[in-house]
Amino acid sequence: MQSINLISAVSEAKGGRMRMGSSNGGALMARINGRRILAMVVTALAIFSVGFFTMAIAPGIYWPLLHGTSEMARERESQHGVSLSQRKLLAHGIMTSNLSSPAPEMSSFTTERVGDGGCSKDDIVIHQGATSPLPNGIPTYTVQVLNVCAQKADTGCELGQIHFSCGWFSSARLINPRVFRRLHFDDCLLNDGRPLPSGSSLSFQYANTYQYQLSVSTATCVST
Repeated sequence: MQSINLISAVSEAKGGRMRMGSSNGGALMARINGRRILAMVVTALAIFSVGFFTMAIAPGIYWPLLHGTSEMARERESQHGVSLSQRKLLAHGIMTSNLSSPAPEMSSFTTERVGDGGCSKDDIVIHQGATSPLPNGIPTYTVQVLNVCAQKADTGCELGQIHFSCGWFSSARLINPRVFRRLHFDDCLLNDGRPLPSGSSLSFQYANTYQYQLSVSTATCVST
């Protein structure tokens, strides 16, 4: 009888321990679930805070940057439009200049000759006219010098030491100094001072932004 009671007591004790273990496990699971819920709530609050900051505060930071970027884009577009307009005007000006520039014909040349006579500087005729510009756009002018002296039996018609009135003559295109060069202000020498026979001519081309007024200042008649 006592053995039966002892067995019953042991069984009840085991059952109590099992019930206690089950109760403790349930409490532990409840705590874990509570922590998970708390973490989810904190995460949701953080996401909400970031979204609120982006909507409420970020526009004040990013809007000036976006506005400045759009202003820069409009300014670049405006500059591009101005540059394109300038290029069109320049091209139109070049086409107009090319159409209005006369061809280098003899009718467009100027002549410098004073009076008629024997062997004198008046027998030197100067033709000068505009020709095609250089690749960089600088105008060019071609000068042709002729000795139109008529040959006579008693005198020669070669003219040497031909000097021109030429101001501060200069050229962006190199000229052979033996053909034409400036010695001093308003004094240029033709053909290196050598005689220019009757009926012969000499030409050269210079480049400058404007045309020089060239005229014969002195010349020497060379007897033959």
